[in-house]
Amino acid sequence: MPSTTFHVDAILFDMDGTMVDSTAGVEGAWAVFKLAYPGIDVKEILSSAHGVRTVENLRIHCGITDPDELEREAERFEKAIVTSANANGGAGIVLLPGVKAAMDELAPRRTLPNPLWAICTSATRYYATTALGLAGVPIPDVLVVAEDVTQGKPCPDPYLLGAKLCGVKPENCVVFEDAPAGVRSGQAAGCKTIGFLTSHTREQMEAVKPVFLVKDMASVTMKCTENGVDITVHLD
Repeated sequence: MPSTTFHVDAILFDMDGTMVDSTAGVEGAWAVFKLAYPGIDVKEILSSAHGVRTVENLRIHCGITDPDELEREAERFEKAIVTSANANGGAGIVLLPGVKAAMDELAPRRTLPNPLWAICTSATRYYATTALGLAGVPIPDVLVVAEDVTQGKPCPDPYLLGAKLCGVKPENCVVFEDAPAGVRSGQAAGCKTIGFLTSHTREQMEAVKPVFLVKDMASVTMKCTENGVDITVHLD
């Protein structure tokens, strides 16, 4: 299997679909919301909403425009993800392949003032910390969530802020993403991008042209160094 290795100052991870799988909970949450918003097309939403902040999905698909109502409904939606994930025999919120090995290597280097990795997610802080805890992912000091930025993915703001808080230049970072919106966000921030095929089709991910496109994090190995991380991508 061919491979390529490069060095970065920091890794910026997406969360859902990259580190953890919450598919059962997200599907359940939209089913709950269809009771209050019967006009929504859950199948269509599930094909396009991944990687986008909940407030933006609710604005687009449910027609909510009042800021206070958006905040309340976003909180209700993300709580519904947690409660729905294990309902009716659901899988829950679980680690994706390769994540445990990555965390075994990276976890000790997650603290300020010089963290080597961060999580930059479209989720709220409540949901992000809950999901990471349920999946057993250590929470890094740099956790960029929906409330921290004015513009979410595909705008560059989440990854620009993640790099800034890690104290590194975005062009010296690599972004791990499973969604086209997230890849575009990382690219707009000037980061290298590695795409995963965990939630979208190969065609959808190839269309946004990440630097590398692999199955999941099991196709990547990481080694901490004194001043960053060596990344090896094992190509199919």
